[in-house]
Order: sequence, then structure tokens, then C-alpha cells
Amino acid sequence: MARVAVVTGGTRGIGAAIAKALKAAGYKVAANYAGNHEAAQKFKAETGISIFKWDVSSFEACAEGLKKVEAELGPIEVLVNNAGITRDTTLHRMKPDQWNAVINTNLNSLFNMCRHVIEGMRERKFGRIVNIASINGQKGQIGQTNYSAAKAGEIGFTKALAQENAKLNVTVNAIAPGYINTEMVQAVPKDVLEKNILPQIPIGRLGEPEEIARCVVFLASDDAGLITGSTMTVNGGQYFA
Repeated sequence: MARVAVVTGGTRGIGAAIAKALKAAGYKVAANYAGNHEAAQKFKAETGISIFKWDVSSFEACAEGLKKVEAELGPIEVLVNNAGITRDTTLHRMKPDQWNAVINTNLNSLFNMCRHVIEGMRERKFGRIVNIASINGQKGQIGQTNYSAAKAGEIGFTKALAQENAKLNVTVNAIAPGYINTEMVQAVPKDVLEKNILPQIPIGRLGEPEEIARCVVFLASDDAGLITGSTMTVNGGQYFA
């Protein structure tokens, strides 16, 4: 029977690529989204992947949303925590709502999602959790104290949860992408991209969402059973952690 995989932020960008790759690999996929209903409906029409709307920053909304997924598709065996936002500004200009929004969506969501699936994974003695962190959680980035803190927190969360569940065949890993060719990066002015960003990447190009997706498919597979608590750096050689 096909395993059930949930991808948060799964209808756009890296999340959409992950959801499509998991479906192609034979999983029953549920793609979560928060706000862009039009994009989500288009994604569903194009892929046939089930979509579910809820706010991952809410513990209660995650509980309700995951119950709907399990009722429709079955027990969740793979969870990809991909949902994330940015509210970039330097700390001396940052407002509390800019800090809280990023921490709640990017970091607190890991607790909100994992808490509701971890017991079932432990009982079934199988689970795969993959957290999408960031190069900026490893090295930091100007204007992103909130984002960098959240993504660094994801890596620490990953290591701790991996240790708690290793004996029960539940693996927990992180992927730290570098600059990926998504809407977020495409919004960067071309001159900034060419002069400031690409020269920092030894392979000389942006990554593609599908390249991150292939990493997720591997970590979700039985073949990756020995790998847990790891952070896979996928950044074209820009930073080595």
C-alpha cells in the first residue's frame, strides 16, 4: 500500500516540487497551503494531488488539518515541513510582529506538525520527517535575524527529535537549500543576483526546486534508513557546514 506523505507549503515553489516528486515516487500526497487559494487550486488541477488548507503556525489548526488528511488518505508516514515565510529587515528596524510571524510559521510549525504525527509513527515503528531549513540557518544573513534564528532552530529540533525516535525506525533529517530558483529568489533584482549572489556559488547557478525534491524523496525512502539527525547541505558549494 502506498505511504501517505504530507508536505506543508506544498502547492508552490520548493514545496510543489517536493509534492510532485513524492507522487511520482508512488506516495499518496497531501499538499498543505495557507493562503493562496487560486494557486492551490491550479496546482491540484495540474497534478491531481490533494490539497488541504490550514495555518501551520496554529497547533489547533494542524490537529484539525491532519485529521482530515488521515481520514481521506490514511495514516501519515512521511512529513515534510517546508512551509516558510520571510519578513526581512535589520534587527534595529524589526517590529515584534515581523519577528513573531517568522518564528511562528517557520519554527513553531515543526512542533505543531510533528507533535500530531509522532505518536502514530512510533506506534507503527516507521516514520520519515524531513525539515526544510536553509543555508541562512547555518551561516546567518544580514536582514534575517528572524529567519536565520528559525532555520537554525529547525536544525537543532531535527537533531533532538532524531535521537528520541531512532530506535523506533523514525528518522528525522533536515535539508538546508542554498539559493533556489523560486518566486522568492526571482523577485531579487537581476543586478543584485548577478553581482552579489551568483559569484558566491561555486557551481555558478541557482539550484532548481526539483533538485531539493530529489533529496527529500531519498530521505523519505527505505534506502535512507541509516540516516537520521543529519543536515543535508544543498547549495552548490556556497557554504560547508
